Amino acid sequence: MTTSSSTALARDLKSGALSLAIAEIAEEAARLILPYWRAGTAVETKSDDSPVTQADRAAEALILERLAALYPGVQTVAEEAVSANGAPASAEDWFWLIDPLDGTRGFVRGGEAFTVNIALIHGDHPVAGVVTAPATATTWRTDKPEGGAFRRQFGALQAGEAHAGEDWRPIRVRDRPQEGMALLSHSVTDEEATRLAARHGCSRWQGTDSSLKFCLIAEGRFDAYPRTGPTSEWDTAAGQAVLEAAGGRVLADDGQRLSYGKAKFLNGAFVAMGG
Repeated sequence: MTTSSSTALARDLKSGALSLAIAEIAEEAARLILPYWRAGTAVETKSDDSPVTQADRAAEALILERLAALYPGVQTVAEEAVSANGAPASAEDWFWLIDPLDGTRGFVRGGEAFTVNIALIHGDHPVAGVVTAPATATTWRTDKPEGGAFRRQFGALQAGEAHAGEDWRPIRVRDRPQEGMALLSHSVTDEEATRLAARHGCSRWQGTDSSLKFCLIAEGRFDAYPRTGPTSEWDTAAGQAVLEAAGGRVLADDGQRLSYGKAKFLNGAFVAMGG
């Protein structure tokens, strides 16, 4: 990475301009994805048995192109590139984690719970992140490094506009209610979901797909998201950034903050929590 790119990243991160810029990119990718949704898009199976569509590949290509134009030479770790070419041997000091279409299984089924995830990692933790839900035209983002998270509904882009839709609104985790509500992956059984929810102080739970779980906790609608099965770092980094900026936490099994740049960019068990 060039010195100028490193300087630009640090400058734009500090001012909050970086998260606004990557929000625009994520929303552009969302608009690209939507015509493929519920349109009978062809589905292929990758070597890990996960599905991939042309929407995944087109969105990733757009995101990589836009990020390279803004910040040349910054390392990118993106799901489809890793699937095709393997993971980088190691992480650099600054790098992007990109999931162009998180929740592809749900997307293929015609469900709404799929997202575009873009996160910037510095050292071994996310310092900026954006999650966009194309089906509901909703974006969540971090602000400046000192904290703060925001949400907006975005609309169709009009000629000459940087964006359309609502203004950004601040979001914050809620204080834990007497009867907490957990979010769980659809990959777990009802019995396991009930056990995991209770383990983290929640008497009720709901299943949903993708990184939406982090964002719904960040905006104060739910309280915990425990995960025992493996995930890739691009699945969690943007959501973690948003949740932490909104006052929440994401902890690994050892009780430490979930970190990034691990071997093969894979996560172990973790729990995401609100207040």
